[in-house]
Amino acid sequence: MRTLLPVMVLVLVLCFTIVDAGTDLIVRFLAGSLMLLIGLSIFLRGIDMAMAPIGEHMSWEVATSRSPIKIAILSFLLGFLINVAEPDLLILGSQIERASGGTMNSFIIVYMVSVGVGIMVSFGVFRLLRDRKFNVFMGITYSFIIVLAYFVSEEFLAISFDASGATTGALTTPFILALSLGLSNMKGGRHAEENSFGLVGTMSAGPIWALMLMSIVTRQKHIHGAVEEFVVAKGILQPILDILPDIFLESVIALLPVSALFFVFNIAKFKISRQELGGILKGLLATLIGLTMFLTAVNSGFMDMGRVIGMQLAEFNRWLLVGVGFLVGLIVVLVEPAVHVLGEQIQEVSGGHIPVKIIRMTLSLGVGIAIALSMVRIAVPEVKLWYFLIPGFAISVLLSFRSDPVFVGIAYDAGGVASGPMTATFVLAFAQGAASVIDTANVLVDGFGVIAMVAMAPVLSLTALGTSYRKRRIVKSPAGVEPVTLSHLPEESDMPHECIVAVVNRGFAEAVVDVARQSGAKGATIVHGRGTDERQTVTMSIMNIELQPEKEIIFLVMNTPLSDAVATKLVNDERLEREAEISVYVAPANFMNSD
Repeated sequence: MRTLLPVMVLVLVLCFTIVDAGTDLIVRFLAGSLMLLIGLSIFLRGIDMAMAPIGEHMSWEVATSRSPIKIAILSFLLGFLINVAEPDLLILGSQIERASGGTMNSFIIVYMVSVGVGIMVSFGVFRLLRDRKFNVFMGITYSFIIVLAYFVSEEFLAISFDASGATTGALTTPFILALSLGLSNMKGGRHAEENSFGLVGTMSAGPIWALMLMSIVTRQKHIHGAVEEFVVAKGILQPILDILPDIFLESVIALLPVSALFFVFNIAKFKISRQELGGILKGLLATLIGLTMFLTAVNSGFMDMGRVIGMQLAEFNRWLLVGVGFLVGLIVVLVEPAVHVLGEQIQEVSGGHIPVKIIRMTLSLGVGIAIALSMVRIAVPEVKLWYFLIPGFAISVLLSFRSDPVFVGIAYDAGGVASGPMTATFVLAFAQGAASVIDTANVLVDGFGVIAMVAMAPVLSLTALGTSYRKRRIVKSPAGVEPVTLSHLPEESDMPHECIVAVVNRGFAEAVVDVARQSGAKGATIVHGRGTDERQTVTMSIMNIELQPEKEIIFLVMNTPLSDAVATKLVNDERLEREAEISVYVAPANFMNSD
């Protein structure tokens, strides 16, 4: 509601001042907004219940596979099938088909884009598992894209980059994040935090080169076709009922492939409990209902309103069009909950050096400027899309080599945060409406590209922030400061203490401390990590990966007589032995002070 309400207020203000949208469209817009809100809420709930668990199970299947060929095929299928169902991409595909007068089929666009996504997900998974540097990988990818951009026409450039932004939507982003998080957690290692980000950004590069290559291979440099004449549907309820059956069928077809893949693997391998399977089935049903409501709301009034406002503002005053575009970008990102979550992640990674407020302001200004520049491009024919996109991504790639590595992954992933449902629906229709009434503008060239601009803004702004953070971390010791000398430690004879080291499965550290306190221990230090002992060996020799379980290590220092009692109590505790798989080691406390 927080995301939608400011846009609704802005639309109503415009409708009662400058724009003459008509009573039917205003009522249908309000009804569509309510349906969109409810549908998106149900859809996201279904994602949490179904797609997130499916992503976790499939990530385990990918990571534990010993065959590189199986990893490649499975990763491709996951990327391809989940992207086919992405609502933002389905909307973009239908918009391209309408704008081209049917010469470009929406299904061809969706499936071609999904092929690119599947291939990039495969590459991204191998990069993660083989621990290759993300900035180098993305540098190579975008260098290839920049070279391809030289050979394609302006309309294919706009559509290709728009498809990139549309793939990172409400369905694909949480699913791919669950996949990458699961892979990085199982792989572990010192780059686990960096590896949890970046797969969404990797995936979003696939549609760009896929559509560009399609243009080059088929020698289709320009899109020929008459743009469909836009006519506002009359009535309130009837336009919604007319499109509902087709939208429902489209939603079923979109969700069926990835669901079928999961059920095949569940029968063959996972064999999850009935309770968990029931939860996933309920989640899939919620996802279907939510997706149907969302797409119906978008196509029955929400995008129509965006188009009408764009058309009338462009006719009234072109520079007002630019100002409203900036305002829309500003408020959409400022109230976007996902931006706040992203900001908290960055604040945590930066140790508080970059607060949430700065991140949100940076992103909102970046997206506002991106939409405003898109409107300038529509109003001024001399301004081209590549003036912004190519240098923007080139600078982002260069900054990624000077930015903190964790920020690089977050920055590329953040494009999906900004280019969400509002951008793929209202903002895209707004731009197309403006382009359709300005004589010097071309709907196929200038009406697209706004999603691409919005998706680029977070990448550029966050890599710049990451560079700033990296510079702040380099702190030099001031001249003339005397080194601090620790007080003299007691001799060994004065320290009749021992250190107990207990290693348990994750989640049992508090239980160890409680048992130790029952025998007289007073405190402990807990460390988290990964590793194996004599009871466990988990390796993947072919992929050169060790998938080791998470552990907790508890250090307890006490006098020698007490340490014997505590160690005995820990070893004899049945719950710690059975569930925590405890291992206990005892050593003289002064071993930590040895030279």
